[in-house]
Amino acid sequence: MGRLTVEQIVSVDGYGADADGGLGFIQTARGGNPNDADQLAFLDGIDAILLGATTYRMFAEYWPVADPEVEVVAEPINRLPKFVVSNTLESAPWGEGSIEILRGDAAEATAGLKEQYSGIVVWGSFMLADALFAAGLVDDLRLRVVPVLIGEGRSITPVGLGERRLELDHVATHPSGHLGLSYRVR
Repeated sequence: MGRLTVEQIVSVDGYGADADGGLGFIQTARGGNPNDADQLAFLDGIDAILLGATTYRMFAEYWPVADPEVEVVAEPINRLPKFVVSNTLESAPWGEGSIEILRGDAAEATAGLKEQYSGIVVWGSFMLADALFAAGLVDDLRLRVVPVLIGEGRSITPVGLGERRLELDHVATHPSGHLGLSYRVR
């Protein structure tokens, strides 16, 4: 059975999106580097990407055309098989190819992927991540903490999740004040 990692970019006060649902706080805390060695090492253990429809749209606009000389994570992001959970998307183009659309129940579709792939990452995709946390399918939680407080916003976990114990697995610090935190979900 594969391991499912949910990775979220969060403010220091734990929000994954601004109160209006935007991600402007990420740009506010300049100096983070998506190409850091920690992220590349993480991607070495990933063999599939799973996205919700909204995050897929954001990624599909940027990553297929990102310059791998500037964004070294573009190569693994574009190379790895990708899946999008959606009951509304008609198609999911990605550069010159496409992504497989998984329809129906998100938890059921994800459980099937965990039988096929050893390492799966979900980036952003709040509604999808909520469903996977609620179904107990999340094995690891990675937080990329940006050094900014926003005071209010969207939590990275679903309301009513209840207490879940985490075991710290890895910490990466960056001179910019950004942190990379990895936890095992018990």
